[in-house]
Amino acid sequence: MKCSPLGYGRRLSYLKPMTGTTLTDRALLRISGEEARPLLQGLLTRDVLTLKDGEPRWGGLLTPQGKALYDFILWSDGDDVLIDCEASQADALAKRLTLYRLRRKVAIAREDALAVHWSLEESGKPLDPRLPALGHRWIAPPEPGDASAAFRAHRLSLGVFEGVAELGQDQTLWLEANAEELGGVDYDKGCYVGQENTARMHYRSKVNRRLVAVPLASADAKRQRAALPDLGLSIEHRRVEDIDPATLPPWLAQTMPSPL
Repeated sequence: MKCSPLGYGRRLSYLKPMTGTTLTDRALLRISGEEARPLLQGLLTRDVLTLKDGEPRWGGLLTPQGKALYDFILWSDGDDVLIDCEASQADALAKRLTLYRLRRKVAIAREDALAVHWSLEESGKPLDPRLPALGHRWIAPPEPGDASAAFRAHRLSLGVFEGVAELGQDQTLWLEANAEELGGVDYDKGCYVGQENTARMHYRSKVNRRLVAVPLASADAKRQRAALPDLGLSIEHRRVEDIDPATLPPWLAQTMPSPL
């Protein structure tokens, strides 16, 4: 594979120190009860009613203006839904969902008996719903070891961003976070929080800015969302016309307008 200036597709040397498959920086919330799926259906960017076991979906909870608050991966567990989210944000996300619950018959709780796992080589496990190249992801009891650093390096090597530190919170419109290209939104599921502005941007093709990674040496402090010195990258919120498609990962470059 031909590498871009940021090195997309380079040899995966960061896998060498990986000591297990557990992503210790992730946590699981279990949403259960007879009204669990209808509740989530009216809140999240992905269709929850049709969510099936073994077919995870990446989605988000947005502000009414369509800006990202939390992103996560949704898993079906029978009638329940498991939300695979940042461990540091799990309690805040649970509190936010509880505000929407009102009197509905829904239970929202941490699921500490299970953990999120990841590997590039675990065939037979579901692929990450955002991008197959991210590898295999599954839910199982926690095991010794930690794959978090290896997965983070691999994910960023593919130009895929996640979490409050990278996406921002109430800062970045969902489609500006490359959510459409990574399958993070359903346009035919009905209403959800932030749906109106998200749909308008989609149908009018009005995504004017994007989250992108640039070399840290070329960072623009005014546009920066996160600095990653260990990887030599800066995650920035840039206007589309200021982005060089040659610096983008292939999955995103093919969706960008060609330079004049």
